[in-house]
Amino acid sequence: MEKEKFNRIFDITLRAVLSAAIAGGGVYILCAYGYFSELRYIDNAIGVIPFALVIVFISSSLAVTWMRHKAQFAALSATLCFFAVFSVAIVPNALRGNWFPFAKPYPKTGANTDVSAYAPFSPNTLAVKLDEPSELILDGDLPVLDGALALYPVYSAIAQTAYSETAFKQAPESVTFTDTLQAYDGIISGERDVIFVAGAAQSQMQKAKEHGAELVFTPIGKEAFVFLVGKNNPIDDISVRQIRNIYSGKTAKWATLGWREGGNIIAFQRPEGSGSQTGLQQIMGNIPIAAPRPLPDDSLVGENSLMKQISVEYKGVQPALGYSYRFFAQTMLYNPDCKILSVDGVAPTNENIKSGAYPFTVRFYAVTNGAPSGNAKRLIDFVLSPQGQKLIEKTGYTAL
Repeated sequence: MEKEKFNRIFDITLRAVLSAAIAGGGVYILCAYGYFSELRYIDNAIGVIPFALVIVFISSSLAVTWMRHKAQFAALSATLCFFAVFSVAIVPNALRGNWFPFAKPYPKTGANTDVSAYAPFSPNTLAVKLDEPSELILDGDLPVLDGALALYPVYSAIAQTAYSETAFKQAPESVTFTDTLQAYDGIISGERDVIFVAGAAQSQMQKAKEHGAELVFTPIGKEAFVFLVGKNNPIDDISVRQIRNIYSGKTAKWATLGWREGGNIIAFQRPEGSGSQTGLQQIMGNIPIAAPRPLPDDSLVGENSLMKQISVEYKGVQPALGYSYRFFAQTMLYNPDCKILSVDGVAPTNENIKSGAYPFTVRFYAVTNGAPSGNAKRLIDFVLSPQGQKLIEKTGYTAL
């Protein structure tokens, strides 16, 4: 009798502990990915699927845990087990909103990569110059520079200031432009001496580790990561919460942000590993970025780059949202038919970037493979000097 009583208590205790673990695990997932705190902002069926799947998993698992395991309940038990396993198995896919395996993907558009207007030492170059003699002139063994498109005007101006023109003409390949992805490949392989970028994606850091490269990031300036909409969009300000909800797939309608006539949000994205996509990933933190949803019309892809896609029109409105870096958006590929949003009421002005009041103030870097040495170190030290910081500000960025 005592043994039977003990077994019953043990059974109940074990089920209670298992139930607590199941419920706790489900609640943890919902909290970790923002589904409890943001439930009222979920405005679409795809956005609610992860929440529903976790609830199904908890309910099915608890039912199996507490039901009587007898022959007459075998079919029901098997069904509940199936629902529990199936729901938890597809949660990762649901968090990415990846339900369109046969949808036509967005064309791989890219920005205009003609940077000749900023080429160093070229006639009428847009690369800025100092109003005084440079404190550094390298006349041999020029470091090979590469980097992000948006930062080409910066490192072109640095080379134009710190390199001997004669030495540069003998080694014009010392200042090149590929893009962020290939620049990282170049610094990892040793084909580049210094690259200028906004930061590295996890995949790039992993690749460096696999190749035995030690990437050293030296901050040289500040910039704003900005969000953009069409100029006819009445929304002028967006919150960090709204950005995370949109790009995690929870919010899909402009009405949730206060624009009832806006229809569905077309949230454009950049390719994995690009500087701006890495910027978005940093904002999202541990919250997965939802896969882009199919466009309602193929013509909405816009032209040439995300900066042009922002101003596409559909059914009489401009429903797109996108992101970039301020200098690129305002200067290098300016689109007069779009506007930059303030974030949580703070505009990305020079003052707000310098003070850090703008929430998406980021640093950009001179990156080397290992600690900088030789002329690469001399060049980076110059960039950090008052003259180098003046070049960064004259270009249009914010000094440290």
